[in-house]
Amino acid sequence: GEMAQVGGWELDLDSMRLFWSQETSRIHQLEPGSAPSLEQAIAFYAPQAQVEMRAAIQAAIQQGTSWDLELPLVGALGRAAWVRTQGFAVMQDGRVLKLRGALHDITERKRAEQALQASQQRYRVLFEYVPDGMLIGDPQGRYLDANPSICKMLGYTREELVGRDATDIVLPDELPQIDLAIDEMRSSSNHHREWRFRRKDGSVLPAEVLVTVMPDGNLLAMLRDVTERQQAQARIQASQQSLLDAALHTQTILDNMADCVIASDVDGRVQAFNKAACTVFGYAADEVIGQPVAMLMADPLQAYQDTYGQQPHTSGEARTPGQLREVEGKRKDGSLFPMNLSVSKISRAGQTSFIAIVRDITQHRKDVEEIRRLAFYDLLTGLPNRRLLLDRLKQAMVTSARSGQHGALMFLDLDHFKQLNDSLGHDVGDILLQQVAARLQACVREGDSVARLGGDEFVVLLEGLSNHEQEAATQAEVVAIKVLETFGQPFKLREHAHEGTPSIGIVVFLGDQQAMDDLLKNADVAMYQAKSAGRNTARFFDPAMQAAVAAHEALEKDLRRGLAQQEFVLHYQVQVDAAGLAVGAEALVRWNHPQRGLVAPGDFIALAEETGLILPLGQWVLECACAQLVAWSREPLRSHWVLAVNVSALQFAQADFVAHVEQALAKTGANPRLLKLELTESMLVDDVKDVIAKMGAIKERGVGFSLDDFGTGYSSLSYLKRLPLDQLKIDQSFVRDILSDASDAVIARTIVALGHSLGLSVVAEGVELAEQLELLRGMGCDGFQGYHFGHPAPELL
Repeated sequence: GEMAQVGGWELDLDSMRLFWSQETSRIHQLEPGSAPSLEQAIAFYAPQAQVEMRAAIQAAIQQGTSWDLELPLVGALGRAAWVRTQGFAVMQDGRVLKLRGALHDITERKRAEQALQASQQRYRVLFEYVPDGMLIGDPQGRYLDANPSICKMLGYTREELVGRDATDIVLPDELPQIDLAIDEMRSSSNHHREWRFRRKDGSVLPAEVLVTVMPDGNLLAMLRDVTERQQAQARIQASQQSLLDAALHTQTILDNMADCVIASDVDGRVQAFNKAACTVFGYAADEVIGQPVAMLMADPLQAYQDTYGQQPHTSGEARTPGQLREVEGKRKDGSLFPMNLSVSKISRAGQTSFIAIVRDITQHRKDVEEIRRLAFYDLLTGLPNRRLLLDRLKQAMVTSARSGQHGALMFLDLDHFKQLNDSLGHDVGDILLQQVAARLQACVREGDSVARLGGDEFVVLLEGLSNHEQEAATQAEVVAIKVLETFGQPFKLREHAHEGTPSIGIVVFLGDQQAMDDLLKNADVAMYQAKSAGRNTARFFDPAMQAAVAAHEALEKDLRRGLAQQEFVLHYQVQVDAAGLAVGAEALVRWNHPQRGLVAPGDFIALAEETGLILPLGQWVLECACAQLVAWSREPLRSHWVLAVNVSALQFAQADFVAHVEQALAKTGANPRLLKLELTESMLVDDVKDVIAKMGAIKERGVGFSLDDFGTGYSSLSYLKRLPLDQLKIDQSFVRDILSDASDAVIARTIVALGHSLGLSVVAEGVELAEQLELLRGMGCDGFQGYHFGHPAPELL
């Protein structure tokens, strides 16, 4: 959904002058009309980026290559930005004359990409450097990835482990436990116990294993080597005699163990409590010894039964001595924490004791959660990210196909978010995004999903809607209205109250009738339809609009190709004087399309204006017209002809337009007094001072000006007389009905009188009938143009 602003630029290699559009100047934080040198322009880029730009420019000049780069730059006022810079060489006769290109501001997209990259990098660092071994497997148990710790534990390389499954690395007598583990995960989403693994060299690795199901359906297994713990446990059991006879020696051993060791009698009273246990539980040893061991458990009764097997289990499950299980411990301050518990029973001289090995797994749990969070959630808002959204959407489509209930996807974009970031800063923008996330979650049901794709783009996934498409659409619309109403309350951003509104695109789906990518794209298109409708509204995806968007994109792509392939040609329509003698022509551009044939300007000029392609096209028309003047100068009958060239509003508004006219004249050697530029009234209403200055500078070179379509705009006589014009053209809309509409005849007569009073010649366009010609000639009109004298043609005979 990011819409980059596009600026244009051009470098003339003969003069080495660099021309920038207003948008290019804005991206560099310079005033419109700034014209820096090439070195100054390159200096805006970061040091390494300057090297890339110089290399790209050098290659374009020497070899005619183009470039498309994404680079960092710093604006004149210190704004750090990212831009996509594109350039290509303009060739003539095998020589590179100039370089042209475009500049896109992609700062917002880059920041989103960098944030995602940082999140993924943190996730990867944790995966790579956590001391516990980690394996990621698919739902069938085949390993997809392994961290360095597990490779070191088992003696395999990562490449050797990927593609294997548990049957390759656990001992044969453990294999029956795999199915039991899978059944356990189906009911609780995780599995926790000790397994015995077979290293590559054949030796045995005992390990504590936690397997959990990730949101994307893959399995995450974390392994911890318990060799030392088992050896310690074995040493404790092997030295039961000396434990009771040499308590001091035993306590020293226990106190130097990293795990908690708690000994108790058959009545469940604590006999020994090592230093590690004191640290974890928060008690001094003398506070615990002699007290019930159940005081250390969150659920004393259940813990007592699970630990010592004194009473039958309600589940009928048999507890194996020494088996690892996970329970909740209780500290002295009353706080609860997860711990691994393994209990062994020992007997001596008819006396029975229990030795419990306890490990606090709080950090272990946090590590697992952090890995899940970094992989599947947006760090700023805590919402699911694109990866988790796609997984949920895939599951929602499967569920919808099975149930016959529709779902809906809502694509939401904040209106004018970029202006907020630019004016108040990205930290304030982040506060808004967090508040938006909270409001969206309050608008949906528990089973629905809200996700952030990046930047200011959010997606809401609605499930379990009606079986009837129209009812489902109405249900989705109710949610959208609720979102719009919720956003109606101002956001409090520190000391600022912000009126934030969203544009929402909605697409309803059933099962997997549409591809997942198409659903996202259609919701995105609908969101842009909402923006086009005035923002702060919701729109459903409209296939007709999608077709129009696709056609628009195809035409733009075709227009760029046509310009690169030099498919445009000039046709000329003759102009005659009052005596009927040909005195000049108007140059009219046509697109000589390889499939569509000659395309009239009405079918592509508006798009060229919209995309900025009018700038290179307009310059080509100007230079081609000048070259035609030079060709006519060698023919006695046409050497005196004046050639009129239409100038677009965007073209004339360029700060370097005067230089472009000079460049066309110098390049071709055309006589400037035979060139006439046709302007329209709409071009004259914005900045009169700038218009007069540009026209004056061009007029000094000898080039003339004609005001086209006169009478259709909003010309003010107060400044019309200040413009250095040579000619007025009566618009063909007045000429068409001049014989039958008295008001059109009055307007034409008035324009002739006005033009002559200002010392200007007057030309009527669109003359098709001899009667129209006679009437206009009788009014004193000086020149004429239209089908009566000839259609536009490639060459005038």
